[in-house]
Amino acid sequence: MRSVILFRHGKSDWYAEYEKDFDRPLAKRGILASKKMGIYLAGKIKTPDLVISSPATRTYSTAKLAIDSGKWNSKLILSRSLYEASQAIIVSLLSKQKNKYRSICIVGHEPSMSSFINYQTDQRVIKYPTATIALINYDIDIWSKIIERKGVLKWIKQPKKVV
Repeated sequence: MRSVILFRHGKSDWYAEYEKDFDRPLAKRGILASKKMGIYLAGKIKTPDLVISSPATRTYSTAKLAIDSGKWNSKLILSRSLYEASQAIIVSLLSKQKNKYRSICIVGHEPSMSSFINYQTDQRVIKYPTATIALINYDIDIWSKIIERKGVLKWIKQPKKVV
């Protein structure tokens, strides 16, 4: 069994000063939600073995805040391919991971997150708000098999629905 946690970045600050969309920071609400979801995930299931984040400012900040607040003992790596990624790019990235990782968290953007769920499970997700997390389980023993299998969406949680 392998698990993928999809974590959309927290709410960004559209009024902050930044040159490119890539550099847009988190808003205060995004910071609070990222911390909240990191703590929630730590209490809900075993934290991921590996976190792969887009290097965009808002996604990297989301990942760091969640890891620090939830006290995750997870390795964090950045992948430029997650910025504006298709679901196929995410699947390809996952398929190349070391098999010692049983659970991987992808911290990314929309529409990548909902697209991944729509193509990789039998569920259809239309809205995937900021700082939302989802868990998908795959009945595989090595990551390279993710290319040929669909997963099972176990749950989706939005920050406003987490106590």
